[in-house]
Amino acid sequence: MYRQLMNEQELQTDQHLAAEKARYQQMALTLDRRSFGIQVKTADPKTALVVWRNSFDLVGALSLMPDDMPMLPQTREFPVLTGGPDKLHILTGGLVMTRYGPVLIATRTDQLATLIDRFVNAAITAMMLTIVLTLALGYLFSKAILRRLVQYNRLSRRIERGEYSTRFPVSWRQDEFDMLASKFNRVLDTLENNLTAVRGATDNIAHDLRTPLSHLRIGLEQLPDRSCEELPEACAILTEKLDHCLATFDAMLSLTRIEEGQQTLELQELSLKVLCEDLFEMAEAMAEMNQQTLSVTTGTDVKLTGDKYLLFQALFNLVDNAIKYAGEGAHIEIVQRDREIQIRDNGPGIPDEAKDRVFDRLVRLDPSRHYQGTGLGLSLVKAILARHDARVKLMDNQPGLIVSITF
Repeated sequence: MYRQLMNEQELQTDQHLAAEKARYQQMALTLDRRSFGIQVKTADPKTALVVWRNSFDLVGALSLMPDDMPMLPQTREFPVLTGGPDKLHILTGGLVMTRYGPVLIATRTDQLATLIDRFVNAAITAMMLTIVLTLALGYLFSKAILRRLVQYNRLSRRIERGEYSTRFPVSWRQDEFDMLASKFNRVLDTLENNLTAVRGATDNIAHDLRTPLSHLRIGLEQLPDRSCEELPEACAILTEKLDHCLATFDAMLSLTRIEEGQQTLELQELSLKVLCEDLFEMAEAMAEMNQQTLSVTTGTDVKLTGDKYLLFQALFNLVDNAIKYAGEGAHIEIVQRDREIQIRDNGPGIPDEAKDRVFDRLVRLDPSRHYQGTGLGLSLVKAILARHDARVKLMDNQPGLIVSITF
């Protein structure tokens, strides 16, 4: 703004002096010497200050003509003393050569200097106010940030003490702190869910193993009192209960290895059609024992690469669950359509609110533990299918359940 103001004032001064130069050159051409002197003498000082040297006398608004004045359009500043309240004026001007001799044309520019000084003072004042305002706003902003950091620090200490239900506040501003708080809240949600799952798994393990371990302890206490004929049968019963406990831990270890990718897959090309037919042959006898009917329907054969043993284990687990929970007289179907396998039954099915958690570890929808099991079968199924990039989905069969696996 300062540079633009200076350039504009200089341009106006140059244009004004150029116009006066042309005017006096024209008058010198059209007027005689006496008339030209009268025009110079009566020139309005508010328009321009003009001085003409007539022989040895100076005619015009000034009583002197400084030496070394350049020819217009070149200009030079020079001071002039006056008798008014402002004793010193600054003039800018130059010489114009006419047929009657040189004429000095000048104009006052000290008003421009005053204007520039006012502009500089105003700019300095504005700058100082801006700095003060910036510092004040920066202080308030830093206090607001510090207040939120202190609050986050206090909440972090609560989380360190084990209060995992603590959440960071999210304001309406949706700034960087709110975005970070939302991220941490999601992490805390995941952490709390995992801790809840661990507690639930611990409770389920204790519930599932307490009964067989209690039976083992009682059986071991009774062994010395048994006769030689009863001893083999008692040992067999105790061994079966111990095998059930070991099977639970083996299933958990196997599930962890599969989920963490620690178990290497023995990849080979396999046929979904053949896999379904093998499932039917393996499970048909089990269905007949429960007075159930089992059927298989295959479509276009699809080849894929995977671990045949693990996939068969996962699918057989699903068929085994259908046979176990569908009830007597149920009809169970194994249907293969392209890259999808469905296992259908017309049993009681699974409630909608339980379909999302049946794949969690040690979750059993049979609270009374009427059917023997570890509660890890569906978790193992989900882990195996995830390693093969397959999706599993539970749907209603009205009545019954449909388990859909898409490769």
